[in-house]
Amino acid sequence: MVATAATSAFFPVTSSPDSSDSKKKKLGIGSINLGSIMSKSSSSGTLQVKANAQAPPKINGTKVVTPPVDVFKNEDGVSSPPPRTFINQLPDWSMLLAAITTVFLAAEKQWMMLDWKPKRPDMLIDPFGIGRIVQDGLVFRQNFSIRSYEIGADRTASIETVMNHLQETALNHVRSAGMLVDGFGSTPEMCKKNLIWVVTRMQVVVDRYPTWGDVVQVDTWVSASGKNCMRRDWIIRHSKTGEILTRASSIWVMMNKLTRRLSKIPEEVRGEIEPYFMNTDPVVAEDSRKLVKLDDNCAEYVRKGLTPRWNDLDVNQHVNNVKYIGWILESTPLPILESHELSSVTLEYRRECGRDSVLQSLSAVSDHGDGNSVSLNETEYQHLLRLEEGSEVLRGRTQWRPKKSESSGNAAQIPPESA
Repeated sequence: MVATAATSAFFPVTSSPDSSDSKKKKLGIGSINLGSIMSKSSSSGTLQVKANAQAPPKINGTKVVTPPVDVFKNEDGVSSPPPRTFINQLPDWSMLLAAITTVFLAAEKQWMMLDWKPKRPDMLIDPFGIGRIVQDGLVFRQNFSIRSYEIGADRTASIETVMNHLQETALNHVRSAGMLVDGFGSTPEMCKKNLIWVVTRMQVVVDRYPTWGDVVQVDTWVSASGKNCMRRDWIIRHSKTGEILTRASSIWVMMNKLTRRLSKIPEEVRGEIEPYFMNTDPVVAEDSRKLVKLDDNCAEYVRKGLTPRWNDLDVNQHVNNVKYIGWILESTPLPILESHELSSVTLEYRRECGRDSVLQSLSAVSDHGDGNSVSLNETEYQHLLRLEEGSEVLRGRTQWRPKKSESSGNAAQIPPESA
């Protein structure tokens, strides 16, 4: 509408034949003979319009074309300019002013909608979570704001939220490096060979969980791990105070997505990823203790009939690794979930899980007779995820510490009456 109004103010609109004839009658102009460039009145013949053909003027050897000007002559042959009245010019200017006013009002409305003013300065830190490369192009950094739907019953971010932040930064790191083509972190050479990354081991240590409204800063980088593995580390800090909240380390291998078998790292792929490797130690010391394989005899808590939903699958057509965390918590005793919080988790992924799988979750309290140095106030559990037919999917170990009281300031400051 605005564009039409503005255009009509500058360019004439072709009128209908009836309106054109009526205007010609008012001006006393009849038909126009284009061959003789002469306009003759069809009735009185007293008003004539002539157009004198002249050679176009030249400026510095360049022809300048000027639009022809109609010259009106009266009965005495005296030239006079065409009639120009205020009324004739008023519609063009009014349309132009209306178009300009409409454009400015629309722009002001849009500006007011975008003019959001956050009350907290820390919300301005990477508000869109795009992330950036730091430290000579080897470390990827991204900020996340903890949303209301990412906190649990204890008013802090859940372990699934933390794991999702780890996975998101890993993928964005590959994309920022310009190597993300298809699948989860697949490079161009990996796509040619139908290879994808799969995680085999994950260790996460949580010193403190962020609360609703906190902005966390996640740093991640990759390193070599043996001949056919890659290690990825993460550090999560509070963006305002710099306090380290979470440390995580993981081991990744390649799998052929057609045969679903593990594969060595081809030299072409190694040439793509090695320039991004950092020569650093893991941020989480490797727990060399062997994870126990639970069975029906030693398991204290069992949850059966666990099935993946469609939304639990990732682009590689298997259950996302974050979902396994929720499944092992299904068999964790409720009193532990109510009085303790997860302080560390170690996971070993044994096989992938598809959409038609039916799983069982087994848990048991750990036997500390193996020299494990767990605090007296902490509790440790062993976990196993298996298919109904008995195949292992995952082994795990979790450590739990007592929750801090609300007076210690660890709980999120959310009014109890808020919805």
